[in-house]
Amino acid sequence: MKVGITCYPTYGGSGIVATELGLELATRGHEVHFITYANPIRLDPGLPRIHYHEVEVSNYPLFQYPPYCLALASRMAEVAESYSLDLLHVHYAIPHSISAMLAQQMLAVRRRLPFITTLHGTDITLVGTDRSYFPITKFSIEKSDGITSISDYLRQRTVEVFGVTNEIRVINNFVNCELYKPDPDHANAARYAPAGEKLLIHLSNFRPVKRVLDCVHILARVRRHTPAHLLMVGDGPERSPAEYLARELGVERHVSFLGKQDHVERLIPVAHVLLMPSEMEAFGLAALEAMACGVPPVGTAVGGVPELITSGVDGYVEPVADLEAQSARVVELLTDDALHTRMAAAARRSALGRFATERIIPQYEQYYQDVCAAR
Repeated sequence: MKVGITCYPTYGGSGIVATELGLELATRGHEVHFITYANPIRLDPGLPRIHYHEVEVSNYPLFQYPPYCLALASRMAEVAESYSLDLLHVHYAIPHSISAMLAQQMLAVRRRLPFITTLHGTDITLVGTDRSYFPITKFSIEKSDGITSISDYLRQRTVEVFGVTNEIRVINNFVNCELYKPDPDHANAARYAPAGEKLLIHLSNFRPVKRVLDCVHILARVRRHTPAHLLMVGDGPERSPAEYLARELGVERHVSFLGKQDHVERLIPVAHVLLMPSEMEAFGLAALEAMACGVPPVGTAVGGVPELITSGVDGYVEPVADLEAQSARVVELLTDDALHTRMAAAARRSALGRFATERIIPQYEQYYQDVCAAR
């Protein structure tokens, strides 16, 4: 099939999932066209069956804000017609599904161009519930030829918030378990913890919803019981406050702020525990990637996280903001080698058995066929 994919190309779960999906589809013989304003962060140029089409937005004095939605719709229609795309697959409802609908209507006289909208989380729980965006978010979802969500939690929230009656198919996030795999010897750990401390890791876009400061608090508590060093991977508005807090708590020498990283599959395996203290997660992609690497996650009992982590088996979930409980779980994993070995193996098995690409990508392929065949 020939598939057009649109996503936010920056660091964030929706863009990462969309890019990885395109890469996996290409390896399975499909032709994939990314249509967005910048090259997605995990998309290396020159890959077979992968094409990138930049959306350029003109800055006219008349416009106070560049009309990206319209420019995107025009580019979608142009690419769809030029390359005979079978469908468009947009990730994150606003504004991508509206642009896809406009592109669809632009080509309606000549051909049918179905589009699928994948809901990722904050497009529903934050953006979509904003009073000014609510009507158009609901409209864009209902006009989609197909709708998927990354967790059953998000599907239920979409129905509750928007009253959507369309079928929403749950297709979970996935992980390439050949790329994300354990390093049982933690061979590269000494690079970040030369004194031999065990490593904690946090990956996010450092937005307030990720509760990045909690990671620093957890490290300070953990270090009262056992040596540990924290790797903070990513960037965003909460980075400076986190750096300040580390100095305030006297643990700045035990935290490494690594910024944005393109190859987290090389970083995650050096860690012993992943911290994900988020206020909300529609799924928890970072936790899944960690599980595939045999790194048990300590997350929060919110959103779709309990669908991913079976607490006490392949990781732990604790209440949001309960730093004592989260810290205690981390200490258990760092000080009990048998527990860590058992839970790391269970995490890897869970990723392989439930969320590996071989299990999830065929679900997308089947859905593409269903949507294209429908009238």
